[in-house]
Amino acid sequence: MDPVSPTAERLQRQFAFIVEVDKLKEIFRQTLLINSRRRENDAEHSWHLCLLVLVLTEHANSAHLDMLRVLKMLILHDIVEIDAGDTFAYDTAGMQNQHEREAVAADRLFGLLPPDQTAEFRALWDEFEARTTPEAKFAAACDRIQPMLLNINTEGASWRKHGITHDQVVARNCHIADGSTTLWEHMAAILDEAVKDGLLTPAVES
Repeated sequence: MDPVSPTAERLQRQFAFIVEVDKLKEIFRQTLLINSRRRENDAEHSWHLCLLVLVLTEHANSAHLDMLRVLKMLILHDIVEIDAGDTFAYDTAGMQNQHEREAVAADRLFGLLPPDQTAEFRALWDEFEARTTPEAKFAAACDRIQPMLLNINTEGASWRKHGITHDQVVARNCHIADGSTTLWEHMAAILDEAVKDGLLTPAVES
């Protein structure tokens, strides 16, 4: 048998990864699309996040972001849900082992790639998860803003379906301020309006 050239072997691994992650289009989230009101899939979410970054970069806390790095993180961060599934943002039980499940998925999925890309993509995924760099903080901020905007524009659909309250949404999303204080102040005001408009249940009084 003729030996496979290094280029051909590399392309085989890259194509295998690209074909495998097509499954992301079939991982559905709790948020609804604004017009059709069907559930959004992860691939649509990832695209929308990248667009958010391009539009909202001027509001980042850091004036010197590596924007390509931010975009890479947002394209890659949900790929692990092909194996681990989508964990609803307010599913406290599911969150108990979410990172562990997703880390195993990251090992398998990014491991389909050539070793140099495996290492790069896994490092980007870990960076996003850690949220310690300015790029990861802004990426995470956009990741939280996008589903909130979908909820606001679908009459609070997934919030109302799951009985989510204002204090839960604030607790879940207040770290937006780590990436952009401007965006968090704006989103906090939108959440207050959502309560007034009946789209979001007021905080539960203790």
